[in-house]
Amino acid sequence: MNNSCYREIENALIPVAGGHNLTARIWLPVIAASSPVPAILEYLPYRKRDATAPRDESTYPAFAAAGYAGVRVDISGTGESDGEFDDEYSPRELADGLRVIQWIADQPWCCGSVGMMGISWGGFNSLQLAALRPPALKAVIAIGTTVDRYNDDIHYKNGCHLSSNFTWSSTMLCFASRPPDPLLAGDGWRTLWQQRLDSQPFPLEHWLSHQRRDQYWKHGSICEDYNAIQIPSLVISGWCDGYINAPPAMAEKSTAISKAINGPWTHKYPHFALPHPRMDFIGEALSWWDQWLKGIDSNREKLPAYRAFISEDVKPGTVRLEEAGRWVAEQKWPSPDIQQHCLYPGPAGHLQTQPGIDQTASICSPQDCGTGAGEFFPNKPDAELSGDQRHDDFGSLTFDTDPLNAPVEILGRPELKLQLSIDRPLGNIVVRLNDIRPDGSSHRVSWGALNLSHRLSNEKPELMQPGVSATVQLVLNECGYRFLPGHRIRVAISTAYWPMISPPPEVVTASIALGRNTCLSLPVRHGGDQIGVSPPHNPDPLPQYPCLSEPSHHRTIERDLQENVTRYHIFDDTGEHETPGHGMRIRHTHKECFSISPADPLSYQVSSTYTCYMSRHGWNIHTVSESTLSCDKENYYLNAVVTAWEGTKQLNQRHWSRTIPRDFT
Repeated sequence: MNNSCYREIENALIPVAGGHNLTARIWLPVIAASSPVPAILEYLPYRKRDATAPRDESTYPAFAAAGYAGVRVDISGTGESDGEFDDEYSPRELADGLRVIQWIADQPWCCGSVGMMGISWGGFNSLQLAALRPPALKAVIAIGTTVDRYNDDIHYKNGCHLSSNFTWSSTMLCFASRPPDPLLAGDGWRTLWQQRLDSQPFPLEHWLSHQRRDQYWKHGSICEDYNAIQIPSLVISGWCDGYINAPPAMAEKSTAISKAINGPWTHKYPHFALPHPRMDFIGEALSWWDQWLKGIDSNREKLPAYRAFISEDVKPGTVRLEEAGRWVAEQKWPSPDIQQHCLYPGPAGHLQTQPGIDQTASICSPQDCGTGAGEFFPNKPDAELSGDQRHDDFGSLTFDTDPLNAPVEILGRPELKLQLSIDRPLGNIVVRLNDIRPDGSSHRVSWGALNLSHRLSNEKPELMQPGVSATVQLVLNECGYRFLPGHRIRVAISTAYWPMISPPPEVVTASIALGRNTCLSLPVRHGGDQIGVSPPHNPDPLPQYPCLSEPSHHRTIERDLQENVTRYHIFDDTGEHETPGHGMRIRHTHKECFSISPADPLSYQVSSTYTCYMSRHGWNIHTVSESTLSCDKENYYLNAVVTAWEGTKQLNQRHWSRTIPRDFT
C-alpha cells in the first residue's frame, strides 16, 4: 500500500476514567489535515504493537487510502494501555469504549462520524457499544461475533459446559500477562508490567461461577434487546467458525438495518480466511462505510438480508483449503422460500419421511465419544476443524436416509424434537447432522447440545426425574449445505461429546421414543440459484514478517489400554517472527491435554501450559500460564499459576486455587 496518502501515529494516548490512558495506533489520510474524515475504530486486548499488526496493516492503510482514519485501540491493561484488565466485555471496558468513541469524534482530523468493526472480541464489543448508542457511532461491522453470550460463545451451550471455557481462560492468563513494549512505554514499562501481573484475574473463576444464564451473561448479550441497536450493522461469519448463528439472528431480529453473511471460513477476516473462496472484505467494508459514514449511496440498504455460501461434498479429515459450493442470497430473512421438511428416526436406524412404529431406542455413549469435534472456533483449516465423524458415530445412536436420488439443500437451523427419558437426574444430549459420502466418510454439517436440566430454562434449571419421559426441542447451529445424490443424511445422537463438552457427574443412558414424537426438521431451499461475490483484489494481503523459527501444530489421540484412559493432546507453536520496523520478536507455544476414562465421567481432567516469548536485542521476557481443571460429583477444582521472567530472573509468580460447586452441570 502506497503510504504517501496517509501518515501513521504509532502510539497515541486516549484519556479515560480514573486518570488512565489507552493507547492507539492511528492511520490518518493526508487529506484529514485540511478536510476532516470519518474514522473506523477497532478495540481489542490483543496488542496492536505485535499480535494483530499484520492484519491491521492489511486493512487500515486501504481504509486510509479511501479517506478513512483507522484507529486501533488496546483495552485497559493490555498492550501499552495502562489500568487493569478485569474481564471480557466488562462494564469498565464498555465505559472506556464510549470515551474512546467520543475522543475520536472530537479530534480535528475527524468529521464526527465513527464506524466500529472487529472480529471475535472486537465484533462482540462493536455490537455491545452500538447498543449503548453513543451519538458519534454511525455503523458497525461485526465478524465472528455473538448476540447471546451464554449460548453462543466459548463458555456454555444450552447449559452444557464447553471445554473452550477452560482453554480460553488459559490463553487469556498468558495474553494479559504480557508487558508493554519498553520502546513505547519508556522507563516505567517494568513498573506497569508488575502492576499488570499483580492485578490480572483468573478468568475461569468468573466464568465457571456462573453456570446458568444469569445477569452476568445477559450483560452484553444483544438478544436481550435487539431494539437497543439503532444503527446499521453488517454481521459476518463462516461455516468453519463457531460463531455462525449471529449473522442471521441479527438479520431476523434487528429493527435497524442489518445484513448477514456466512461464508465457508474459519475464525478469520474474510479477505485472508480459509477455506477459499475468500471475499473482498475491504471493498465490502468500504461500500458499507461510504453509505453510512459519508452519505454516498452505495445501495447497502438494498443488499439481500442474507448472503450465504452453500457448501457441498466436504471431505472430512483433510486440510480444507478450498470448499466446493456456491454463493446464494435471500432477500428476506427468514425466507418465505425455505420450507421445513421433517424426517423421522425409525426402526433399524432408518431416517425416513414418514413416522415409523412406536418403539424405544437407547444410547449410553462412552465418555470419550466426541474426539472428532475439533475446536469451537477453529483458526486453521486443519485438525482444528471437525474431522471424520465415523468414530463418534459408533458411540452414538444413528439414523440414516437411503442414498439420495436428488440433492437436498438446506439453509438455516435444523431442529430435532425428542421425546426421551434418562436414568439419572442430570444428563446431556448432543445431536449432529452429518453428510455420509459414498466412501462412507461422515462430515459434520451442524450440531447442537442440551443439558437436559436446562430443557425449560437456562436461568432456572430443573432436574430430570429418572425414567420419566419429557419432550425437548434441540436447535442445531446455522448451516448452509447441499447433500448430493448418492449421499445419505445422518442424525447422530449421543450422551457425551468429549472433549468439546465436560461430562455430567454420572454415566447416563437415554431412552428415545421413536415414531411421531421424535422428528428432525430441515430448512430446505429449492436451490439452483447463484450470486457473485467478489474475491479480494490481493489474494494474499497479509504482510510477511521475517520467520526465525518455523511453526508446528500437532493433535493426537492416545488410547491407553492398560489404564483405560483416552487422552487428547494439543501442541501449537507459532514459530518466532520479527516485527519489521521495531524488531520485536514473538513466539507462543501451547500444550494442552484432556483425559478421561470411557467409563468414568469423574475421571475428566484437563491441563494447559501457555508460554509467550518476547525479545529484542538486549531484552527478553517470557510468561508462562499453567492451568488445571478436574471435578467430582459436587465440585469443580481449578488451579492456575502465572510466572513472569525477565531474562533468567523470575520477576513475578501468582497462584490461584479455587473450588466451585457444580450447579446443574
